[in-house]
Amino acid sequence: QLACCCGAAACSLCCTCCPKIKQSTSTRFMYALYFILVTIICCVMMSTTVANEMKTHIPFYKEMCKSIQAGEMCEKLVGYSAVYKVCFGMACFFFLFFLFTIKINSSKSCRAYIHNGFWLFKLILLAAMCSGAFFIPDQDTFLNAWRYVGATGGFLFIAIQLILLVEFAHKWNKNWTAGENHKQMWNGLLALVTLILYSVAVAALVLMALFYTRSEGCMYNKVLIGVNGGLCLIVSLVAVSPCVQNRQPHSGLLQSGVISCYVMYLTFSALSSKPPETILDENNQNITICVPEFSQGLHRDENLVTGLGTTILFGCILYSCLTSTTRASSEALRGIYATPETEVARCCFCCMPDGDADAKDYIEKRGGQTVIYDEKKGTVYSYAYFHFVFFLASLYVMMTVTHWFHYESAQIEKFFTGTWSIFWIKVVSCWVCICLYLWTLIAPLCCPTREFSV
Repeated sequence: QLACCCGAAACSLCCTCCPKIKQSTSTRFMYALYFILVTIICCVMMSTTVANEMKTHIPFYKEMCKSIQAGEMCEKLVGYSAVYKVCFGMACFFFLFFLFTIKINSSKSCRAYIHNGFWLFKLILLAAMCSGAFFIPDQDTFLNAWRYVGATGGFLFIAIQLILLVEFAHKWNKNWTAGENHKQMWNGLLALVTLILYSVAVAALVLMALFYTRSEGCMYNKVLIGVNGGLCLIVSLVAVSPCVQNRQPHSGLLQSGVISCYVMYLTFSALSSKPPETILDENNQNITICVPEFSQGLHRDENLVTGLGTTILFGCILYSCLTSTTRASSEALRGIYATPETEVARCCFCCMPDGDADAKDYIEKRGGQTVIYDEKKGTVYSYAYFHFVFFLASLYVMMTVTHWFHYESAQIEKFFTGTWSIFWIKVVSCWVCICLYLWTLIAPLCCPTREFSV
């Protein structure tokens, strides 16, 4: 473990009963651990509950805040401005490594050794960058400029997430259809999953129409539900149209079912994030409309709901960061959805080997978890691209935790409180996701001279 912290050795767990781990996987998880650590710090900084508990239970809290020049009650270490500064340090850390690791093709180079090891020094560097951001002069100008950088990077990260979803849908269909020549079971399983996906999508559409609309008002909700439902129907018809099937025989309803379910989820999330509408009843009292009547009871334990929702959200962020570095995902981000013809159908199609076929020949046992050095013949993923995705994820976390453009009133306890900015971001995400999938279907028709493989 000392060689891992202060040298180029791969990190591993101390327990020998743990399954084998690849060096490339170990490195990516270590960077993800740093990302999680800073993200937790950002959530704590946005929590008024944690701030009040610290004031109450920490002795000499006021004196400690003065000694570190954070204000009388450490007000400089809480709120959106503090999150902006910490995320600025984390984003600079990953951007620095992005520049440092450009065009690394061999894991035996000096830069590759630094990328894969020296974790203690990198942790100190990350802490120094996050702390140093608090000493940037002219804080107001910095925060205003950094806000626009964060929004741009956050939107770009959302686009990457949506592209990876489309790639996931194509990979799923291509893998399971590869089993048709071997086992008839895969046909039935493919049809069953497709039926389930469309059943979920239709049920979600009906339930949202029942609970989020009423005869008077709710115009935004009605338009959004109708438009997104119609778009899902259109992409489903396009996916099975003869002209698309002639050029892309692997295109089918499974992909459009996955996209439809995700669009329904984003639609529900957008409706839940919209500020409540109020009208006057017959007694001239304000009543809330366009939300489920039973939703009043769902906010009794807001901290639990917020904690669970935040965990799911950042779990999806980490999944996007880690999976975007595989070869198939990197090709998908460049518009290539190819899969080897030797593909073997399997249930766990996502867990494909990513690296050298001979990686098992390079195994090191050090008394703890066994490490497989799978990059002896070359890198199995792009180091620079990996750090760039985490750079964008840092900006996305910064904007998400601070409620995007409603940063001044942001609190982690009100993470899912409705705001118009979050509503429109999710609405646009729905439409971008549909457009991306639609493009993968019609691109071979629009550009017949270019080779596409889905």
